[in-house]
Amino acid sequence: MSILSKILSIWREDSLLRRVLKNSSYLFSSSTIGMGLAMVQSILAARLLGVAAFGLLGMVMSFATSINRLLSFRIGELVVKYGGEYLSQGKKDRASATLKAAALTEISTSLSAYILLYIFAPLAAEYIIKDPAATLFIRFYALALLSNFVTGTSAALLQIGDHFRSQAAIALAQNIITASIITYAYFTDGDIWLILTAYLAGKVFFGFSLGFWGMRRAKEMLGHGWMRSPFNLLPPKKEFWSFAFSSNFSGTVNLVTRDSEVLWLGFLLPGEVGKIAAGYYKTALAIINLILMPINPFIATTFPEISRAVGEKAWDKLKTLLKRLTTISAAWTLSVSLFLLVAGEWLISLFYGAEYAPATPAALILLLGFGTANILYWNRPLLLSLGMPTYPLKVMAFAGVAKILLSFLLVPRFGYLAQAALMSAYFVVSVGLIVWKGMREIKQRAEARK
Repeated sequence: MSILSKILSIWREDSLLRRVLKNSSYLFSSSTIGMGLAMVQSILAARLLGVAAFGLLGMVMSFATSINRLLSFRIGELVVKYGGEYLSQGKKDRASATLKAAALTEISTSLSAYILLYIFAPLAAEYIIKDPAATLFIRFYALALLSNFVTGTSAALLQIGDHFRSQAAIALAQNIITASIITYAYFTDGDIWLILTAYLAGKVFFGFSLGFWGMRRAKEMLGHGWMRSPFNLLPPKKEFWSFAFSSNFSGTVNLVTRDSEVLWLGFLLPGEVGKIAAGYYKTALAIINLILMPINPFIATTFPEISRAVGEKAWDKLKTLLKRLTTISAAWTLSVSLFLLVAGEWLISLFYGAEYAPATPAALILLLGFGTANILYWNRPLLLSLGMPTYPLKVMAFAGVAKILLSFLLVPRFGYLAQAALMSAYFVVSVGLIVWKGMREIKQRAEARK
């Protein structure tokens, strides 16, 4: 059988894979264009601001995002798991109660995050960014949090309802708005305020648009009175809130160990040195996003399908799906990694400018860790679907603590390259252990059913 015939045969027979790829295609189309626009934004902002100011921009945005994520509860995962299960069982009243609890929780955490960010902005400016001017930047960009009042809830609802086209369109429009303003700033010699305005405008549009569309779809899927569903229809309190808090704590671990790298550089390195290091690291991450962005849509579309397969105890079907998805993600990741390995320095110097060339080694080091996580992107959704949310949390926590301790030892001495190496090691170890546990659990459950 030829390769083409085999592919066509798999496509016809595997309805689960077909549904994942179909839904991913909407987000993939949007993210492919968005990837190009994001690169344009990054390149123009970097050229306009210079390395140090570009690093300052990265730290300001990262701090605001970090406070938001600290309180976010990763509410979308809760909606996908419980709301998706109830809808598949025809229990719309219970799904409505889940959505209502998630939406109200998200609204309160968005307000709390904004207040905390406003209060702690001066401390962040003094001790992390080491620039008093950053206080106003942080408070200004923090306005984006108020627009994210039901973003996670709405996105999850659209996912379980297979409404991916609207989500993709909103994300694309956000990128167009931000890229347009940054392009204007570049050609009119704008400053960091205009760049922050560009990112803020995109965030505000995305938050309000997704919230409006999600609530509209909620009425269609659950009925007009879904907000009146009583909370006694929620899953058992201990189970429900345990899942929510474990997801939140998992997000906090990721935040501290993985998603605040430019802030750690600012904290561990002195003033201007920290800004420059953050500028190089932010550039390296922008390049790495070339690998991540096309696969990211699969995360949103795979989680509901994995949950359905686990609910049906279709273990062979699940293993086949994971194997085929891994093949797809590996083919993309390895191809782009090879290209960046050969042409990474040329790309950075050409587009960002020669002053950003030192970002190349960091990007190549990060390839190993981010590439591993990208290929095995389904690792945590698998364990969440298997009802094992604490195992990834423990693995990430222990690996994260080791990474942070080593950061205090190595980063002040070796700078941003040490940070990149520790980041890659963290991914390889944590993702490897989570995948091993997930596959072992599937094997045991499949054998127990025989």
